[in-house]
Amino acid sequence: MSIVREVVINGRTVKFEFQKFAKQANGSVMVSSGGTQVLVTACASDKAMTGVDFFPLGVDYIEKFYAAGRVPGGYFKREGRPSDSAALTARLIDRPLRP
Repeated sequence: MSIVREVVINGRTVKFEFQKFAKQANGSVMVSSGGTQVLVTACASDKAMTGVDFFPLGVDYIEKFYAAGRVPGGYFKREGRPSDSAALTARLIDRPLRP
C-alpha cells in the first residue's frame, strides 16, 4: 500500500511516495521535485549487534548518465566510476548524519 503526499515549498511542488518502491526494505520513499528524483531506503535488523562501537551506515549516491542521453566513451563504458560531484554529494549527505 503506497501513500502519496504533495507539499509546496517555496513555490515548488515536492512529491513523496512512501512504500511504493524497494518493497524488501523496511522503509522507502521516492522524493520528486521537477525533473529530479531521489529514492531513499532504510533497512534494519530486529536484533541488536553486540560488541559494535560504531553505527554502520552507508550512503550511495548514483548519477545515471544514460538517463540524460549521455554515454561516456573510452575505457569506462556506461556507468563507470562515480564523478567527483557524485562523490562530494554523497559526502554532503553522509557527514551530517553521523554523530
